[in-house]
Amino acid sequence: MTVEVCEDATDLLSPFELTILMPCLNEAETLGICIRKAHSFLERAKIRGEIVVADNGSDDGSIEIAEGCGARVVHVSQRGYGNALIAGIEAARGVFVIMGDADDSYDFSNLGAFVDALRSGSDLVMGNRFEGGIAPGAMPALHRYVGNPVLSWLGRLFFRSKIGDFHCGLRGFRRDRILDLDLHSGGMEFASEMVVKATLQGLEIGEVPTTLEPDGRSRAPHLRTWHDGWRHLRFLLIYSPRWLFFYPGLALCTLAIVLGVLVEMTTVRIGDVTFGVDTLVVCYALLIIGFQSALFAVFTKKYGTNEGFLRPNPTFERVLSRVSLERGVVMGMILFLAGFVGLVVAILKWKTVGFGSLDPTHELKIVIPAIALLTVGLQGALASAFLSVLEIRRRAVLVDASLETYPDAAPR
Repeated sequence: MTVEVCEDATDLLSPFELTILMPCLNEAETLGICIRKAHSFLERAKIRGEIVVADNGSDDGSIEIAEGCGARVVHVSQRGYGNALIAGIEAARGVFVIMGDADDSYDFSNLGAFVDALRSGSDLVMGNRFEGGIAPGAMPALHRYVGNPVLSWLGRLFFRSKIGDFHCGLRGFRRDRILDLDLHSGGMEFASEMVVKATLQGLEIGEVPTTLEPDGRSRAPHLRTWHDGWRHLRFLLIYSPRWLFFYPGLALCTLAIVLGVLVEMTTVRIGDVTFGVDTLVVCYALLIIGFQSALFAVFTKKYGTNEGFLRPNPTFERVLSRVSLERGVVMGMILFLAGFVGLVVAILKWKTVGFGSLDPTHELKIVIPAIALLTVGLQGALASAFLSVLEIRRRAVLVDASLETYPDAAPR
């Protein structure tokens, strides 16, 4: 039964409605099976489509098998799962693309739910193996109960995504929407990059249950548990500066201030442990590290927003709009002067004893906070200046764009 295609789902410049894309690196044992299943789906669903194999340097006969089964082979010299898929997506001639591993773990003969969701308006349709069913032996226990659930949970937490299976290798999408995301991760973290950027850019994302069967290969999979798991986690952290830099930095600053104030006011004892001026030094270090971390999160967010790979946050932009260069410098200088006054007080106390020996317990309770205020004040002032530079650059880009649109507005 043929499903009617929405008018906006068919691009007259594209000869196919659907491209079924398979990345491949030495998959001779299973590639032919996957291609035949994909052909059967296209014929049964009466879909005008093609099958593309993005070969990443196979030397086991996979290329000959793909061509013999009627697939179009795209040769990708740069190794990596993401590199193969990026090249395959660019070479695809379908309006829609459904990608999946060529190891026979996904059922290419049953892609109807993906096509229906794409035709209904979804920009990206993710498979969910946890809802569709994972056959015994199809996924290692560490991946099934720890790796995938934890990374998917972090993705939902960091980016407010509703996707239940961030790393399902079977997914469909509108080719033009995904190309607009400018994906560039060359490794396995490509899977995370697609979902994260699609979420940040506000694309319409759907999810359908899909099954996962044990792959049909006799060799070990390309996926490396700890190496690729870390690369996925690293990507999620980098694209969420709040969780990597801002919240940890804010927590360190809060801890440093609270503990520092307690030590300044009284001697803090917990059991046999006494917190004194040595603790103040640690608090000073935590304050500087935390403040710098929080500032870096702000810089990263601002730069990412300006460059378009992080979605603008209205609250963030509203807060930054109130922190002008002048206000930031004034606030920073107030803290800096407070620290300077503290140092002057410490020097005057030193003078009362003829610049001789002082009781370090009392003197350092003045000197350490003074140095902390000096440092944080200067950091704050310089941070305000740097943010203003980022804003000037953004305005300059907007001006250049307006001059291109209205050349008569250019100064003579």
